[in-house]
Amino acid sequence: MKLQNNAIIYSLSANKKLGLDVCKNLKTELGGINLLKFPSGEVLASPNSTVRGKQVFIIQSTCPPVNDNLMELLIFIDALKKASAKEINIFIPYFGYARQDRKSKPREPISAKLVANLLNTAGAYRIITFDLHAAQIQGFFDCIEDEMTAIPLLRHAIINDPMVDKSNLVVVSPDHGGVNRARRFAEKLNAPIAIIDKRRNASYQPEVMNLIGDVQNKNCLIVDDMIDSAGSAVAASKALKQFGCKDVFMAATHAILSDPAYDRLVENKPFKKIYVSDSIPLQERFVNNKDINIEVSSLSNLIAKAILAINNDSSLSDAYEEYKDDLVKSN
Repeated sequence: MKLQNNAIIYSLSANKKLGLDVCKNLKTELGGINLLKFPSGEVLASPNSTVRGKQVFIIQSTCPPVNDNLMELLIFIDALKKASAKEINIFIPYFGYARQDRKSKPREPISAKLVANLLNTAGAYRIITFDLHAAQIQGFFDCIEDEMTAIPLLRHAIINDPMVDKSNLVVVSPDHGGVNRARRFAEKLNAPIAIIDKRRNASYQPEVMNLIGDVQNKNCLIVDDMIDSAGSAVAASKALKQFGCKDVFMAATHAILSDPAYDRLVENKPFKKIYVSDSIPLQERFVNNKDINIEVSSLSNLIAKAILAINNDSSLSDAYEEYKDDLVKSN
């Protein structure tokens, strides 16, 4: 398959390098954007060439600064719509506000639904996300919503990493909600799973109450959709070591790494290695940091193949074809 002439790809401020890597895979160039930020903080974003009748693809995570990136995306979608773009497809590798997907207390908003409404109203035809915090968020969109996953990508990195002893590995879900994710990760690693029974105290700090499964003298791989301030991740690693595990690794699609994540990871050294995607650009202080040891796998190939699939009206599952034979053989 090849990219048809009616397609044009844009990458906004949040994922500029990822956009360039996607275009490198597709042997094409990014579309030009006029992007201005006024002294008042207002943003102007528009294409600098015609999009009339075009199938447009935008790459933009709504990662920190969340509201700036979200407004930039909404304004650019509106510009494309008013410029008569035929179809506006948006790749949101990291979907901000995803953790506000329900009311956990009276009078709380459901902000994930509000953001979905804003994208729909702006003119999105299709939204493609990666590893949403909760699968039901797909139902918040009135346009087409496709959820892709970085699990095959991260699993491929682990299978091919000699640092990880796959023969003695347990895949760990950090809470009950992540069990399906952990199981999907464990299947081709031929590894058992364990589940951490986690609660949050009155100060919303994570507390490990119990562990379901056996990690004694095992290497553990914690699998989660994101690592943010690293409080839960550090608590999980400490608990696993208290239950007798050896080395702890972590795989997470979204490396948000908000403060105080850096200090927590440097001081506690909870993981032998952390595997993440580039859904969010890795902050410079984490790059090649031997105290933290983060390996980044790029989503660019998956996104490039997804763009080809949409452009040629074929299945998005084709994007995972190269990972289908990944398997750790049982001893």
